[in-house]
Amino acid sequence: MALGTPSGHAPLTSDQRNAFVAALLGWTMDAFDYFIVVLVYADIAVDFDVSKEKVAFLTTATLLMRPVGALLFGLWADRVGRRIPLIVDVLFYSTVGFLCAFAPNLTVLVVLRFLYGIGMGGEWGLGAALAMEKIPRERRGFFSGLLQEGYSFGYLLAAVSFLVISDGLGLSWRWLFALSIVPALISLLIRTRVEESGAWRETREQMRVTRTSVKDVFLDAAVVRRFVYLIVLMTAFNWMSHGTQDVYPTFLKATDQGGAGLSESTALLIAVIYNCGAILGGLVFGTLSERHGRRHTIAFCALLGLPIVPLFAYSSSAAMLCLGAFLMQVMVQGAWGVIPAHLTEMSPDAIRGFYPGVTYQLGNVFAALNLPIQEHLAASHGYPFALTVTIVPVLVVVATVVLLGKEAKGVEFGRAPVEARSTG
Repeated sequence: MALGTPSGHAPLTSDQRNAFVAALLGWTMDAFDYFIVVLVYADIAVDFDVSKEKVAFLTTATLLMRPVGALLFGLWADRVGRRIPLIVDVLFYSTVGFLCAFAPNLTVLVVLRFLYGIGMGGEWGLGAALAMEKIPRERRGFFSGLLQEGYSFGYLLAAVSFLVISDGLGLSWRWLFALSIVPALISLLIRTRVEESGAWRETREQMRVTRTSVKDVFLDAAVVRRFVYLIVLMTAFNWMSHGTQDVYPTFLKATDQGGAGLSESTALLIAVIYNCGAILGGLVFGTLSERHGRRHTIAFCALLGLPIVPLFAYSSSAAMLCLGAFLMQVMVQGAWGVIPAHLTEMSPDAIRGFYPGVTYQLGNVFAALNLPIQEHLAASHGYPFALTVTIVPVLVVVATVVLLGKEAKGVEFGRAPVEARSTG
């Protein structure tokens, strides 16, 4: 099946395809670089002679700065269009990511991760906005699932790269950061061929005619309430994602604190397999959200994750842990597969550059302490306990919060009134 031909639809145009592929690669790059840290933070701790808990702050540093990038690049994109800010953003974060390979100590690496967070904060919101504005509205569910699974593609790529570079070639963690520039440069090349968003042009013309400002749109009471609601939702989503992924490779390899005690190669093979489950879940449930709605699909996935937790956290064999992790990621990333379409549809046309990205990344900030908290709980109560007490509540919260909200499935971008439009 060619890209852009689900359910017998005609292929995407070259511009639609380029916008989507560039967004997919950008998001893949984000996850690749983030999960490099997750996979090697124990090695970095040894190299710099510091504790794992201190090095775990690298993930927090990146997450903390993402809202800054989402705000800066998002406001710029709402003012001048999506294309130029995205190109500048890719150049910035690819350079900083590459420089991480040469960090002489933990302090420098933390500073670079702060800067990287700014760059990657702009990537998801702008890339998703541009891609979803160009994709035909009746096909957003499928492409939303495919786009969001760039996150799993990136994790998968990081795991495979670690197997090849660290286990296969015996090279240090620094080579993994050096490699991160490759997908970024490919994304940059494709993005230079993408035309400006037609929805953005139409909205800017409406705003000119009606003399409406971005401030007028954002300060509308309904838009503010929805903004706060989406931050709460994305906080729960990010806790769900990070809670089931960040500490899991360490849990699989650990020989103490209730860890599974698996070999590094076995643990990474399981990571490859559960990321295949994540990709499957995103595609299937993203597509199903076109039929069953965004909210109900998300809630279904979150609630189905609950009975998988014991298998995921307490299994004693590699095979059962692999099965539990696979099924968990089908559900978690199945819910996430709906998010690019859901957030962009819930965003007012006039501020779609920064609205979805900032809500997403503020949720990331409030989930930024997930890995240090899980490591702290594991130190005193063991990894299975740490996984369970941070996963079960958040699955319930995701389902509850999303069902209390609204959705705007199928909204026509750029042709609605300048003020936000959403339907229950």
